Amino acid sequence: MIAYVPILIEASVISLLLTPIIREGAIRTGLVYMPNSRTVHDRPMPIMGGVAIFIAFSVTVLHRVGLGYDTLGLLLGALIIVAVGMWDDIRELRPLPKLIGQILAAVVAVRLGVKIEFITNPFGSGMIYLGFWGIPLTVLWIVGMVNVVNFLDGLDGLAAGVSIIGAFSLFAVASSRGQVFASALAVALAGSALGFLPYNFNPASIFMGDAGAMLLGFTLAVISVEGALKGAATLALAVPMFTLGVPILDTVFSIVRRVHRGTPFYQADKEHIHHRLLNNGFSHRGAVILIYAITGCLGIMAILMAKFGVTLTGYVLVALLLSGILISSRRLWGTRTRNAQRGDIETQHR
Repeated sequence: MIAYVPILIEASVISLLLTPIIREGAIRTGLVYMPNSRTVHDRPMPIMGGVAIFIAFSVTVLHRVGLGYDTLGLLLGALIIVAVGMWDDIRELRPLPKLIGQILAAVVAVRLGVKIEFITNPFGSGMIYLGFWGIPLTVLWIVGMVNVVNFLDGLDGLAAGVSIIGAFSLFAVASSRGQVFASALAVALAGSALGFLPYNFNPASIFMGDAGAMLLGFTLAVISVEGALKGAATLALAVPMFTLGVPILDTVFSIVRRVHRGTPFYQADKEHIHHRLLNNGFSHRGAVILIYAITGCLGIMAILMAKFGVTLTGYVLVALLLSGILISSRRLWGTRTRNAQRGDIETQHR
């Protein structure tokens, strides 16, 4: 464990020192995010904080891990995803080109060796070899994680903090199994986001933008596959899936809700779980800290399941727990909305 502390410190310090420089540059060049109906901030906010995370992560990985074939796939894919995110932050890409860019980044990573080859049989013993199907499954996994974290980036410090917890969860499992490569990458990612968090936590002075949010999702997904954990993909994918269980289910429910309403599934709204917590009277910081706490508990559960064995029963129990959390928040939000509407009606009658 102690051997990874220098990696954590280096990534954190680089990000901590670089973020204010990028912030000033964004302000001077007019790269600011203006408030709109979907945001919770009320003043222009500099973006491009994700660039600081990317530089800190890349420099630390190259310095501490070195440039190998596996590292090349991760960093090239990350560079593409950051470029797509920056383009979207500046020009606001349409959904299709943005998705194509995400797929391209995933394909580059897969082409350079990031691939799910086996999965543990959840219904019995042994492993299942995926062959060709490992390619589309890996691409789907990476693109899915990219969008989960991107959708999560709706409150100050939320995506960065949750990703830090996810990275440390991956590190805990990888280090306990002697997976040095995956452990180093996870710590580098955690440190890069940790150095950025003081500037992004409420009240934020800079946003990470799509460049940062998509980078965090991409890197978490690739680390879970690329590390030596990929020999048992069910275990490798279970850790980030359980740790990020709340935003994953929130994303699924959001897509279902939008399709049910007849709106495009990619159309942003203010009905994610963090928005609902705000509607229920939570402060900005309170909502973020609550999701941190839930994510931390799920991360501990994922670590324990990895240590003592992943079973189908475990999957079902976690799925039921997460569904209960999301359904409860939905009911609370509905109650809040009805109360707010009732208050509006009473105000009008007065």
